[in-house]
Amino acid sequence: MLMLFSSTTSQAQYDRYWLMGYDCCTPNSGGMNWDFAGVSPVISYVQRYMNLNETNGTISDQNGNLLFYSNGIYVANALDDTMQNGSGLNPGYLTTSRYDNGLSIPQGNIVIPFPDDSTKYYLFHETAEHPQSIYLTFQLLYSVIDMTLDGGKGGVVQKNTVLIDDTLIVGRLTAVKHANGRDWWLMSHKWDSGKIYKFLITPYGIQGPFIQNIFTIRLNYAGQMLFSPQGDKFAYYDPEGDLDVWDFDRCSGNFSNRRFVTIIDSAAGGGAAFSASGRYLYVSSMSYVYQFDVNDILNSQVTVAVYDGFLSLGLACNFYLSALAPDGKIYIISGNGSNDIHVINSPDSAGSACDFCQHCLHLPAANAFTMSNYPNYYLGPQSGTACDSLSTAIFPVKVPVDAFNVFPNPASEIFYLTLAGEKVSDVLVYNSMGQIQIIDIAVVNENYLSFNTVFLVPGVYFVSFQSKQGRIVRRVVVK
Repeated sequence: MLMLFSSTTSQAQYDRYWLMGYDCCTPNSGGMNWDFAGVSPVISYVQRYMNLNETNGTISDQNGNLLFYSNGIYVANALDDTMQNGSGLNPGYLTTSRYDNGLSIPQGNIVIPFPDDSTKYYLFHETAEHPQSIYLTFQLLYSVIDMTLDGGKGGVVQKNTVLIDDTLIVGRLTAVKHANGRDWWLMSHKWDSGKIYKFLITPYGIQGPFIQNIFTIRLNYAGQMLFSPQGDKFAYYDPEGDLDVWDFDRCSGNFSNRRFVTIIDSAAGGGAAFSASGRYLYVSSMSYVYQFDVNDILNSQVTVAVYDGFLSLGLACNFYLSALAPDGKIYIISGNGSNDIHVINSPDSAGSACDFCQHCLHLPAANAFTMSNYPNYYLGPQSGTACDSLSTAIFPVKVPVDAFNVFPNPASEIFYLTLAGEKVSDVLVYNSMGQIQIIDIAVVNENYLSFNTVFLVPGVYFVSFQSKQGRIVRRVVVK
């Protein structure tokens, strides 16, 4: 299984790049790109406008070309510019206060490709509010990115659509492929509750939420939740709620066989990562790193690292979030801004043979405790289940991209009308005085009309058109 996983992920396509870095301090400021196209990552210093501070959603295409990324404040394209209609994500208190730095939410973004459409992507995201001196998330949102727009640089065609209205654990967004190898399960945990929300992402839209109420009650302690590379195990760790490990049925979306481990230390935060084979689970708990054999979670805890007191940029280079990389190694960042990273070189080996190396990878700039939140994009159908065929019945619940949505709004130079396959006719643009405006209206493809606004004076305009639903009018502000 390790060989199969390694040979797949060494191609490093969707998750080829890890983006890090932020504007912190001279001379340690700047961006970094980790490129996993080869056997080992090539880490380069780059000039990047976006600061990445914990919240980090990134995606490349099937050929490994970087497409876009987000820090929870806005979406940037591959040229590091704000993507068309990509500003204004996650409106709220924290977004406003963290505008220059990016959101400080672990696993606050995750990017999922549209099933059966290689040009569109979901960005699931959230922010936090600050009532009663604690941070809480009240909505899970999603936006839709279409890479056919803006000359292939992409555009956000649907933004800040509410998926859940409820009090949620801040961040901890994770996803896994359905057993049919095409669709996705997305998970979000309710705050101060044992409930987990599950959504099924299909070519026909997003189904759910489906709720399972058998989890450990969780609060907003810094931690991590994730699936094993094979998708059959699920782990959730934070230092207050400790460690849960579950079996997961990729077909039904149900969790079962909970194993709970009390981890006795004084950590303020931590993370977790599975080895490539799924045999071993590692918990990074500020001052300690523990290894568990998934076949015997309750009796196999081994300490494989103890923080040695090393300082990076004058701060403790301890153990925080973890991630399995395309090269089969596990990388662990610290809970402080740091330019040193910990590495588990052989995570599928038991005990000390895992070859844990403290602060042995030095970065060209500081990293604000962030790494991209990637699911396993390469997981295929689960053979032998009732769902290993795409003949599984799936019923449409939502249209994934809203028809007749105008974006960007406000607009300058150009705006689009989303058709989502609908047919329209007799398209008119008129101003607030009811005067028809003569502008260039072009068919982009079956999904969009474009409107050239260069010769319009700033103000409010209306787009009127005939559809099978009747006469429809949309309002747009030209600036």
